[in-house]
Amino acid sequence: MKTDHDVPGLPGTEPLTQEGDIPSQLVDAADRFLLRKLKESVINRPSHWSRDSSSHKAYACSVAPNRARLAHILGVREERAPLSSLELIGNTDQPAKVGQGDGYEIHSVRWPAFADVCGEGLLLQPTGQQPVANIVAVPDADLLPEQIAGLVEGVAPESQYARRLAESGCRVVVPTLIDRAEKENRITNREFIYRAAYELGRHLIGYEITKIQAVIDWFDQDAAGNPIGVIGWGEGGLLAFYTAALDERVSAACVSGYFQSRQEIWREPMERNVFGLLEQFGDAEIAELIAPRTLIVEAATCPEFEVRPGTGGAAPGKLTTPVASEVEKELERARSLVKGLDPEPRFDFVGVMREGQFGSDRALNLLLEALAPDAALVTAGQQPKHLSSDFDPSERQARQVYALDRHNQRLLHDCAKTRDEFFSNLDCSSFETLVETIKPYREYFANEVVGSFDDKMLPFNARSRLAYDETGWKGYEVVLDVFQDLFAYGVLLLPDDLAQGEQRPVVVCQHGLEGRVQDIIEGGHEAYHDFAAHLCKRGFIVFAPQNLYLFQDRFRALQRKANPLKKTLFSMIVPQHQQITDWLKTLPYVNPERIGFYGISYGGKTAMRVPPLVSNYCLSICSADFNEWVWKNTASDSAYSYLPSEEYEIFEFDLGSTFNYAEMSRLICPRPFMVERGHYDLVAPDETVAYEYAKTQRHYDLLGLGDQTEMEVFEGGHEIHEVGTYTFLHKHLKWPVR
Repeated sequence: MKTDHDVPGLPGTEPLTQEGDIPSQLVDAADRFLLRKLKESVINRPSHWSRDSSSHKAYACSVAPNRARLAHILGVREERAPLSSLELIGNTDQPAKVGQGDGYEIHSVRWPAFADVCGEGLLLQPTGQQPVANIVAVPDADLLPEQIAGLVEGVAPESQYARRLAESGCRVVVPTLIDRAEKENRITNREFIYRAAYELGRHLIGYEITKIQAVIDWFDQDAAGNPIGVIGWGEGGLLAFYTAALDERVSAACVSGYFQSRQEIWREPMERNVFGLLEQFGDAEIAELIAPRTLIVEAATCPEFEVRPGTGGAAPGKLTTPVASEVEKELERARSLVKGLDPEPRFDFVGVMREGQFGSDRALNLLLEALAPDAALVTAGQQPKHLSSDFDPSERQARQVYALDRHNQRLLHDCAKTRDEFFSNLDCSSFETLVETIKPYREYFANEVVGSFDDKMLPFNARSRLAYDETGWKGYEVVLDVFQDLFAYGVLLLPDDLAQGEQRPVVVCQHGLEGRVQDIIEGGHEAYHDFAAHLCKRGFIVFAPQNLYLFQDRFRALQRKANPLKKTLFSMIVPQHQQITDWLKTLPYVNPERIGFYGISYGGKTAMRVPPLVSNYCLSICSADFNEWVWKNTASDSAYSYLPSEEYEIFEFDLGSTFNYAEMSRLICPRPFMVERGHYDLVAPDETVAYEYAKTQRHYDLLGLGDQTEMEVFEGGHEIHEVGTYTFLHKHLKWPVR
């Protein structure tokens, strides 16, 4: 039975007087912790930079590692296809020439970008004169190339920046972006492509930058040597900004409706989530990668877009226009970072007073001035004539979405080989070489996949109170300090027959998604079967921690806040478990060498990620979760896939190239490891679970440790079976069955 809170707690601990819903307070504490870390990220960035301002050449060399890091986290990894010319898209019914303006023609074009992915859009080509500059004009994701070229309605004539630049003598290519139209379960096309790409170490941003860079490759072959510029609004502003930062062939960039402080990037649409961005970069730091070239920042109204919480499976997110003074403040911070360069880079600010306007005359004049000083922005002419007889952009958009999905699926097909190459330095010829050569992989997993905070652990400051007084055992709520703001909470179950001086093994039992520690102790939950209490009745000491994955969007927002810091939910969960197990080892009745972990569902995800990094755990059991995890997160043709699910926090950057579940189990090895699997568990089909586990079994077998791992498959669903795993625990924790 549960007890009142005024009953004394564990000896050696302070009384736990905390009232209210402690799991809710735990999530709030993690939120405060991350918000503080987000603020501190600006202060910590200089440690990642070694600027040399003695010359422009020296400066470019000194920031090259930062440029390479930005390319990595943006997923700009594909080898671009050779490009000698753009392909005109036409047929007998519709020629490639789709528009005619004053002094320029508009053609429908495509170009190879990478693998078998092509970019598509419009080419605005001056007639009767040589171009004064080459420009990629990038629309927002919800604008058509035809709208900023003036061929169809939707953009005010003065904001049709592709047309205005073509009228002024520029050769302009306008790429098509993946739009924000809703797909399955109300997830946008952009978020859908982002999800799989992110898991595979790529990014929708990176894919679209690569398409733009392919156009720059074509521009770069211009015999006249015309300068290259980029301009964009909204999502186009983002892409113009990042492209200029990565590609030094871009002489000038105009960024409209995007530039600002990125400290609240977690509020933006999900497809803008970039793992580790704020570790080294805010917009000011990205701007300094453009130095000493020209950057024009136009403080225009951003596109209107919002996904509200509870919108199908889509992640909440909103585009918000910052006040112009905040934009200027971030640009001033960029200027301070490049102070000392001689001559100083041109970072121009353009304030737009009228709501809804972008691509202003002043912004375009500054861009032309940087690219072609002798050119000038001409007065807007007549709207170009649309020559397409049956204009329908939906087929083009469908081709673009399909091509990127197909590319993601090809990467998924090849990523097992990629992981084998990643693990090529692991030497399994002996136990000794395994222990030594696995260390860099464990460090990589900790720092580049899970993410780790370097905060010093606080003293335990353990507080407790009696919560259960049952026949044969008692349960104590326990709270431990971890970091400033962050704490750990759980329930410790102790058998009544503990003898004086006796030390027993501990099983740390972990609940699943939206669970509470009490769910695995009492109530007969259909998945948990009170397994924590049952293990205590078998004589084990049990600790049931409360994990952070509770309260839906509240905990998922933690992942959004952690990712830009190169962190995840497990960046907090790992130190919580480290503190819990360190504290358990101090208890006189605990055998410090025999602390095992047993987690189900999301707790099974914990079983794959925490024991590799917490050496206090002598074994791990993954229940109702082990599967071909990268496939589950990336496959677009499977009913088991997370791609259309509401669990938008589940995706982990670049896991496909590094650690699937078999590779994670290598980080647990040589410690015992077990999988518990019900035939009817809808996490994954039996065959993909068996496929992934076969790799684990082989790894243990080849080390002569085959008896240290096993998988129990039973006729059941997403649940604790309480048979094979109990035998496993008794065997490896060396506790007799009673």
